[in-house]
Amino acid sequence: MPTSDAPLSDEERAELEALRTERAEREAQEQARKERAELARLKAERERLQRESALDARDREIRERNAKLMEPDEDLNMPVGQKIVLVSIAALAIILVLMTVFG
Repeated sequence: MPTSDAPLSDEERAELEALRTERAEREAQEQARKERAELARLKAERERLQRESALDARDREIRERNAKLMEPDEDLNMPVGQKIVLVSIAALAIILVLMTVFG
């Protein structure tokens, strides 16, 4: 391609405009691709945060329920879960004693 200071011919000017248009289209396609990738990444991050939030809420609920069952209240009354465990152990001990005596 000759390099000169002469103005562009109509054919060269048309070719230049076509090349500029192609470049602009490529850049627009690349920008759209980047935006789609960013959108997908942000959606995935939002879904992950929502799942984690739901799991945290569920874990917190389970901890609260377990605490209510196994920890004493403000009056230091024995919790229900502890009563169940002690009654089960006592029943097992009575069964073992009865089996030993009558067995």
